[in-house]
Amino acid sequence: SEDVLAQTKGGKQVLNVDGKSEASICYPVAKDDDHVAVLGKSRKLLVFEIAEVPEMSRGKGVLLQKSEGGISDAKTFNMQRGLEYRYASGTSTVDKVKLWLGKRAQAGKLPPNGFPSNRKF
Repeated sequence: SEDVLAQTKGGKQVLNVDGKSEASICYPVAKDDDHVAVLGKSRKLLVFEIAEVPEMSRGKGVLLQKSEGGISDAKTFNMQRGLEYRYASGTSTVDKVKLWLGKRAQAGKLPPNGFPSNRKF
């Protein structure tokens, strides 16, 4: 967060985008989160270790998932607690996340039955 703070009125640019590109996901990461779950617009879920995402002070961003149409949502979580998502009026947890475990920038697999059709965690 220190890299984002600026003394100027215009602020500080922390992401360079060019042409038709635009930033799609930006979330804070909790200290004990050790994995990232990414859901593409193609409705594929991919989970990978947070260590695979390079920490950049400024740049063009990082490809999280190879997905037709781009990314719909992303979430960081702690593997021991499982992946939690909103479902109907409450929340649900995927305990066996290893089925969707892969490397950053892979395509992923279809999410579990009952996963929200709005493609949001």
